[in-house]
Amino acid sequence: MARIDKLVEKMKNRPNGIRFEELVKVLDHYGYILIRTRGSHHIFRNESGDTFPIPRQSPVKAVYVIDVLEKIGE
Repeated sequence: MARIDKLVEKMKNRPNGIRFEELVKVLDHYGYILIRTRGSHHIFRNESGDTFPIPRQSPVKAVYVIDVLEKIGE
């Protein structure tokens, strides 16, 4: 749990320096699953059907990190 909390804090403080793998760990912890990959975009969905694409690149652009923070309620 503490590791995920540290990643979320890192995302808040420095959204430009987040790797794709770190973002996937946070999404997995909050109940999002990878439903499909199209090209470089990975589509994630939670139990309520909320979906959004994230391109696989490291580091992930800040706009996607901010979207994830909004989706998980941080």
